[in-house]
Amino acid sequence: MGKKKHAKQEQEPVAVADSTVEQRKQNASEWSSLARYGAEAFGTFLLVLGGVGTAVFAANFPAADDNQAGVGFLGVALAFGLTLVAGIAAVGHISGGHFNPAVTLGLLAAGRTDARHVPGYILAQLVGGIAASSVIALILTGKDGGFAAAQDAGFASNGFGEGSPGGFGLAAVFIAEAVLTGIFVAVILSITAKKEYVTFAPIGIGLTLTLIHLISIPISNTSVNPARSVASAVYGGALPVSQLWVFIVAPILGAAVAGLIVRALGRRTVAV
Repeated sequence: MGKKKHAKQEQEPVAVADSTVEQRKQNASEWSSLARYGAEAFGTFLLVLGGVGTAVFAANFPAADDNQAGVGFLGVALAFGLTLVAGIAAVGHISGGHFNPAVTLGLLAAGRTDARHVPGYILAQLVGGIAASSVIALILTGKDGGFAAAQDAGFASNGFGEGSPGGFGLAAVFIAEAVLTGIFVAVILSITAKKEYVTFAPIGIGLTLTLIHLISIPISNTSVNPARSVASAVYGGALPVSQLWVFIVAPILGAAVAGLIVRALGRRTVAV
């Protein structure tokens, strides 16, 4: 009798208040639009602050011609990847962790996000990115000539031709940005389509962004994210602003094509 009673107790459902976070999520109401937009603004803020901040403050330290303590391209690539991991882990459960207009539009093309949230997501991402670059600019004013030097160097902005770290032309930069953004979105769609990968998703997506930066920092200073490009160009001067259209059009085009391809292949929807 005692064993039967014990077995019966084990089968009883666990109260929501005493359950794990994962179990409570199943009973939680949908997050509000304001919470989603706030999460997207925060995540994009973190991404730009971590990635662009590392590029501006730590990539070449103490100076470009004396870079003994600088983190270089590898450090910048890791900064973008790590901040994306942190952002998705922190607020991805609220908004899906896009932090990138191209990702939002790619997921829309794939039928994996709600169209009614798209304008709010993109606005929140732009606001979060510009807020982060504004913080970076404010910190730079704490050093004599710091802001002017960063602006002269392009403020870690994206570019082609004269604006490309490696001197790559418009066509090469456009192709790189479109293809790499498409790959990034395809990875996101694939890795979030299986429940088994949910806990690994932030790391897998963050490492993919790191790899993309390792490939393309010399080509375009790596955008694959219009919000990141806008945030840098705001303080980068006339050249980055004049070339900004490439880093809006190419990533969105690549993301949309990837989303449509994944949708055509019939990937099952399991993500948030």
